[in-house]
Formats: sequence, C-alpha cells, structure tokens
Amino acid sequence: MYDKLQAAENRYEEINHKLSDPKVIADQDEYRKLMKEHSDLDEIVQKYREYKKVTKEVEDAKGLLEDKLDKDFRDMVEEELKEAGEKLDVIRKELKILLIPKDPNDERNVIVEIRGGAGGEEAALFAGVLFRMYSRYSERKRWKTEILDSNPTELGGFKEVVFSLEGRGAFSRLKFESGVHRVQRVPSTEAGGRIHTSTVTVAVLPEVDEVDVDINPNDLQIDTYRAGGAGGQHINKTESAIRITHIPSGIVVTCQDERSQHKNKDKAMKVLRSRLYDRAQEQQDSEVAEARRSQVGTGDRSERIRTYNYPQGRVTDHRIGLTLYKIEEILDGDIDEIIDALITTDQSEKLGNGASDDDED
Repeated sequence: MYDKLQAAENRYEEINHKLSDPKVIADQDEYRKLMKEHSDLDEIVQKYREYKKVTKEVEDAKGLLEDKLDKDFRDMVEEELKEAGEKLDVIRKELKILLIPKDPNDERNVIVEIRGGAGGEEAALFAGVLFRMYSRYSERKRWKTEILDSNPTELGGFKEVVFSLEGRGAFSRLKFESGVHRVQRVPSTEAGGRIHTSTVTVAVLPEVDEVDVDINPNDLQIDTYRAGGAGGQHINKTESAIRITHIPSGIVVTCQDERSQHKNKDKAMKVLRSRLYDRAQEQQDSEVAEARRSQVGTGDRSERIRTYNYPQGRVTDHRIGLTLYKIEEILDGDIDEIIDALITTDQSEKLGNGASDDDED
C-alpha cells in the first residue's frame, strides 16, 4: 500500500513541476489533463503526508521513552504517543478508502429514467413523487435538472419521465438508486382505506459524450410525429417529436418535450448514447460479476431495493437493512443519509475484498 502512496506523491510532484512549464501552459489540452490528474491526486497525497507526519511523531515519542525521564514528563509523552497512535489508525483506514480504484463514471452527470411499474395509476403517481424527490435533491446540491422526455398522466403522475442531473459527482451520489422502488400507501381513490402496494423502476445512467460511444448514423432509424400530452391533447401541431431506433441493439428513444425537432433530436441522442454505454458496461461487468458484486446490490433493474411505507412513516433500504422513520423529509429530497450509508457499505465491501492485497504490501 505504501509503495502506491509514495508513487502517487512522486507523480504529484512531477505534475507540479510540469504545470509551471511554459510549454505545458501553452498546450491547453495537456494543461487541462494535468490539472485534472493533479486534482485527483491531491486528497490522497495530502492524507499520505499527514500519515508520514504523525508516523514521525510516534517514532519521536518512542525514542523519548527510551531515555530516563521523570514521571510527569514520561506520562505526558505516553499520552501523546497514545493519541498519535489512535490518529494513525484512523489515517490508515482513510488511506485504504482513498486507494480503492475509483469508478471512472463517478464524476459524470447522470440521466435518470423513472417508470411506473405494477399498480397502474398509483404507480404513475409515485413515479411523480420520486421525480420530485430527485429534483429536490438536485436543488439541495445546486445541480441543474432538465427533463429530456416525459409521458404524464391526467392525475399528475408519469408513466415514465427521463431527465438529466448536471453537477460534479452526480453519478457517484446516485448510482445506487437503480432498481425497483416499492410504495405502500392508501391511494386517494381508495374509498375503503386499504393499503395498496405499487412499484416504480429507476435507472441511473452516466451521461456520456459523443467520443465515448461511436454510433453509426446508418444504424439509426429516425421518425418524427406530433407531440401528445395527457388526455390525448397535442402540445403542438407540428411533427416536432422524435423517435430514434438503434437497429443493432433494438433500443428505442423518444423525446417530445421541446417544440423544436432539432432540440428533441439532440436530447434523444444524449439518452441513446447513455443507454448504449450502460449496456456495454453491463456486458463488461457481467464477465467479472463475482469480483465486482458488492453488498449494496448487483445493479439489476429488477432488484427491489427500497420500500416507502406511508402509514408507518418509514423508508427501508433492503440492501443494507437501513430503516429511517422520516418519509416526508426523504421524499422532499433529504436522501444523503441513505446515500452515505450505501457508499460506506460499498467501500467496506471493497476493502474486505482487497484485504489480502494489503496484507501482501
């Protein structure tokens, strides 16, 4: 482990030197690339330097204890040694977490797809509730939210809604939200007061650039049609809605939220790129599934991950056994406690898988 840390510090210093080179400064692409690498290394290098500083404090204290000291001074040194040792244990754990290979998609923006599942109109209504939850979370993070496509219902829900969230680290925060979300509540249309159970599926995809996914224009079938709203009303009278079919994969993407056909096509292509990238990632991950599977779930869209129980005011994440009795706050976008717990569990699992490697170091 410490060889890796020293190598990281050496590279950090090498980049520092390069960033002051006029030739590098003049090459904007190279400069941006080095700045990003510098930023990625900064946290781990600063933590490693703290580790070395505290390690020296421990060694100095041990050296002092080898000398003949009066009782008061010895007690003071022993107390300092104990505190430094405890601090060193914490830093070691932090360094191990920082050394976990980062998901290359973590810093990307995300595309979220929410679809009503079992439960008909009640599922569509809850799809609307989840859309609001993620939108409110986005506001709290000061991210930008943009609807890419939607199929609203007359009662204010969504059969499906696709939207992007733009902000630093969006994928790292939301990647564990993919799966089946279950709701248990009494629908407003239920005269007998019976609790209904409905489901909504959520897919979180990393937003990718054109350079990340190569799409052959000849593989696309692009159709235009008139955009329609809830109840069959037409949003406009021109054929501005777009349907793109990627023939090799069979993936179909629609977009009708903009009045401009050009803007709808751009949005649909953005979703198509992310879906194709996600499919490629799934195929790659399945080849090493056992090595990469974590306690927080496989990422399978059919996996039931969370239940929102209105009568009991609770939200339970089944993957980590976490139950919180604050459903109103969570549905208002206060989901950091759940997300932090999922990330911590994932890190712990990866640390466990890598323990034998650390022992070798």
